Amino acid sequence: MFNLKITDETAPLKSVVLGTAKSSGPVPAPEAAYDPKSLEHILAGTYPEEADMVREMQGFVEILEKHSVQVFRPEILKDCNQIFSRDIAFVVDDKLVEANILPEREREFEAILHVLDHVEEDQVIVPPEAVHVEGGDVMPWGEYLFVGTYTGPGYRDFITARTNQEAVDFLVHTFPKRTVKPFELRKSNTDARKNALHLDCCFQPVGRDLAILHKESFLDPKEYNWLLEFFGPEKVFEITEEEMYRMFSNVFSISPEVVVSERSFTRLNNWLRSQGLTVEEIPYQEVGKQGGLLRCSTLPLERG
Repeated sequence: MFNLKITDETAPLKSVVLGTAKSSGPVPAPEAAYDPKSLEHILAGTYPEEADMVREMQGFVEILEKHSVQVFRPEILKDCNQIFSRDIAFVVDDKLVEANILPEREREFEAILHVLDHVEEDQVIVPPEAVHVEGGDVMPWGEYLFVGTYTGPGYRDFITARTNQEAVDFLVHTFPKRTVKPFELRKSNTDARKNALHLDCCFQPVGRDLAILHKESFLDPKEYNWLLEFFGPEKVFEITEEEMYRMFSNVFSISPEVVVSERSFTRLNNWLRSQGLTVEEIPYQEVGKQGGLLRCSTLPLERG
């Protein structure tokens, strides 16, 4: 059986589910796009080729295995996009929470049941139907559980609003030893530069006490300022709108000392190295055309 254990974002990674780009299906129709960045590439004729994404994800596997991480992959479903494992479930402490994702994506969870067969039944939590939550919005860090959400008007009109107030309340109840800290995120169905699909699209802790942060993605300036003060301005790498669009905050930590990043993120990668971190650079821009990057495509099972 697995020892599920995720207490923060950067402790040494032992095991992870990495999504797959194999048999990801044809280019979606514009009306079937899940996010504005995918829509942009569908309309422009630049939607990524499956072979390119498979190659990028294999490069990620090689880096993870280089650092002695046990890598699991979903069972391949025909013509089903299974790249973003973070959407379908997440682990906090010793519990795995099944995400209530978009209804047309529910098959993706079934494709990791062969992994969950090694998890004790009482460690898997299925939220009530009213709870909408995805793993990209949930980050354990110290005593906190950071949660990206949108509770403003028109929630049901935003396909990009993935985590609701009911989810925040559910997490407070489910993890009583943690302080749940919600952040209201800016949403847009049509403009990827104005849309924070998940919290990890605009913020992520790295190392032991560092963070990547995009100010304009937070609807309430007080919540952005709270994060800035929590980590300290000298410990925060602030990204521009263009860098947020390119997913600079969606790197992935193998340990407090090692971060996997997109090779074109020169400004960020240089800063991370200046802070003493080892940066494993890989190409991941084709995957990134679908609105997610490195953290989005992982479901960590055990750290520590």
